[in-house]
Amino acid sequence: MSETMKPLKTVGHPTPRIDALERVTGRAHYTGDVKLPGMLYARVLRSPHAHARIRGIDVSKAQALPGVKAVITHDNCKVVWGAGSVAGGIQYNDDIKKNTKQRRYAFNNPVRFIGDPVAAVAATDRHIAEDALHLIAVDYEVLPHVLEPEEALKPGAPQVWPEGNLALNPRNEAQPIGQKRGNVEDGFRASDHVFEDRYSTAFVHNAQMEPRAAVAHWEGDKLTVYTPTGGIANCRHDIARDLGLADENVRVVCQYMGGNFGNKNQNQDADLIAATLAKMSGAPVKLEFSRKEDFIGMHGRWPTVQYYKVGVANDGTLKAIQLRGFSGMGGYRKNSGAIGGIECYQCPNIETIISPVYTNKTVSGNFRGPEYPQGYFGIQSMMDDVAYKMKMDPVDFVLKNMTRKANDQAEYTNYTLEECIRRGVETFEWKKRWRPVPGSEPGPIKRGAGFAFLSFRSGVGRSNAVLRVDSKGRYSVHVGVTDVGAGAKTTMGLIAAEALEVPLSQIEVVWGDTDRCPYSVGESGSRTTIMTGHAVVEAAHDLKRQIAEKGLPKGSDFLTASAGPNPRVEGGKVRNTFGAHFVEVEVDTELGRARVTKYLCVHDCGRVMNPLTAISQIKGGAIMGIGMALHEDLVYDRASGAPLTAGYYGARISTHRDVPDIETIFIESDDGYGPYGAKSMGESSKVPAVAAVANAVFNAIGKRMKDLPITKDKIIGALA
Repeated sequence: MSETMKPLKTVGHPTPRIDALERVTGRAHYTGDVKLPGMLYARVLRSPHAHARIRGIDVSKAQALPGVKAVITHDNCKVVWGAGSVAGGIQYNDDIKKNTKQRRYAFNNPVRFIGDPVAAVAATDRHIAEDALHLIAVDYEVLPHVLEPEEALKPGAPQVWPEGNLALNPRNEAQPIGQKRGNVEDGFRASDHVFEDRYSTAFVHNAQMEPRAAVAHWEGDKLTVYTPTGGIANCRHDIARDLGLADENVRVVCQYMGGNFGNKNQNQDADLIAATLAKMSGAPVKLEFSRKEDFIGMHGRWPTVQYYKVGVANDGTLKAIQLRGFSGMGGYRKNSGAIGGIECYQCPNIETIISPVYTNKTVSGNFRGPEYPQGYFGIQSMMDDVAYKMKMDPVDFVLKNMTRKANDQAEYTNYTLEECIRRGVETFEWKKRWRPVPGSEPGPIKRGAGFAFLSFRSGVGRSNAVLRVDSKGRYSVHVGVTDVGAGAKTTMGLIAAEALEVPLSQIEVVWGDTDRCPYSVGESGSRTTIMTGHAVVEAAHDLKRQIAEKGLPKGSDFLTASAGPNPRVEGGKVRNTFGAHFVEVEVDTELGRARVTKYLCVHDCGRVMNPLTAISQIKGGAIMGIGMALHEDLVYDRASGAPLTAGYYGARISTHRDVPDIETIFIESDDGYGPYGAKSMGESSKVPAVAAVANAVFNAIGKRMKDLPITKDKIIGALA
């Protein structure tokens, strides 16, 4: 902790989660546990073709099956899934819906990937619903498909959309996205050395423990949806918009969920399908995805191809960086397709041209730092290689060229990146572990060290909280959070206890129900602690003022305080979190196996609210990064467009056996923003991890691994 920061009474102390007992004893009720009287069970029929036009659907036999209560297809369900596609990275909403040509429906025709929903059935039990799917006859006109973004942009490639395969922006223009500063051609001419290379990353699924499920129940015009969502307020608004309802006529409930990692904010097509079936059947409906359905029906991290050109002076100073990138969005554009990372370098001339491209693969979308782990892998592998070719220690190269101002222009609210790196170098014993000559260790088992750093957004913004106190001094904190894995409920309780100056035992946190909780930003973008936590502090200050003026309420009365602050960072400054990861790997050059033997994370996440959870968050991000670097991939058959490795085993998701000891160091700081100086944490912990592992593999074997994942065959092939 910085010498300028004072320890707090409640915040900053290791605290078990307030719902831990319910979770570990099985008393916690997840969406899959919800069972309502008369509830029906739903299943979805999915396209077996990567690209096809539906000429007709015959559901008569399915409807005639005893126990079937409703069948829906594109013919009788024209619901637009607004959050399922975006234009230019902007969510479908009332402002742009009139201008967008490429709308995504709950059921689409044509279908654009294997797994695209074609029909859904609600029946009295799961088995009947499953049987009914086999009775639906679909007449498909199979169309040519394309799987890779570069191929999709070639003349004559199969067209995923009539307007072409380059995704449209909000103005319906087929244009790349990007940024420009200075003049890269001038920068390259002024450079003593110019380097070029290509990197690629694979589709990686969020792989949360809890598969997608939804339970929908109508009471007159009021719809209640139980669904695992990271943002109950956003989900409610999206459902209302898509179904043509007022927000107040939709209730969303999520008391417990089994992980998020980005793919559970907003609403999902499962919510809309369950709601439509419930309306048609007149009964509550539960829709559950299998694990395979979850892998192909939900989105994951977009795959990329990245072409870099980097100019440097003789002393290693960056002169110009150019990126030409391609992002595979799948059949619909659910996010921007951006490729981040260049902004973490200080360079006068930069240019990025990134093409978000439609393909006939599973849809890409949010996943823990959406555009950054794949972008950081590319740019920080490239810079590690530049440092090697310039005969520089990669740490020294970064210290010379890393960001000092946001976009080389705006001051940071505080800056601790250099401290993070230098602390990591010392603790990790970098000079001892890093090999100046990569691959020089004798024998088939080789070790190497790698490093990567991060500068990640940590902005402030709007959220809400409502606090109440009764005559016995018991406090209720109403916040629209769910717990996606980061312990948000406990964090809100800790912040309230600190601000109210009462023990945590006097705090009850009310969460996860739009009928009981105010608006919250939703647990994506690493915003909850910063934004909703700030609202809790503001409401607590108001409640303390009321108690000071009036005393505690009498009898059954309550005092209530609410806050909806929308703070801004002053002076045009930018608020970021900083960090660095240091990795040692061991590579068996005969078997091609790489494994991490030592991992160190150094992070400035502002003031740490709960060290117990914070350490787990950092370790979790590192583990995800190791998996993305070494083995995770959703592999496709090129001839059929079929996903071959959907599921935990096939995609080779990390287990406890893959996890090394991970050491975490926090450099705490307080820049005056957020609740008590808290900054973002959940996403940033994964951002540099992939690049750090890849750089360590290069240092061990002397061959640069440019295509993820770094599997055994690639290592053996590079060394052959």
